[in-house]
Amino acid sequence: MNHTRWKLAREKKAAGEQVESAEVAAERAEIRLAMAFAKAVYDRRKDLGLSQAELAERAGLTQAKISRVEGADAVPTLPLLRRLAHALDASLNIALGEDHEEVGFVARSAA
Repeated sequence: MNHTRWKLAREKKAAGEQVESAEVAAERAEIRLAMAFAKAVYDRRKDLGLSQAELAERAGLTQAKISRVEGADAVPTLPLLRRLAHALDASLNIALGEDHEEVGFVARSAA
């Protein structure tokens, strides 16, 4: 999209007109979810006082992979989610609704 079309789209959106296609809206939702997961990993890692390298070692991953996850550049698989939750000593909660998405780690309580 060239600058002129971008400016027009921005003005239409400001005026309350729908300019975003369903495909673009879906892509935007996927990006928000990836960013929410990345933030959850980062926040939990920081809460534990771990470096990316330390988390990677705990999870059996590379530091580069942790960096990609925290940068929302990697699409996590179910096994990766399990490894990260275990390495972060937490349960991973993901709530997906039609208009609300939430990702968070809940620390395991000492039993």
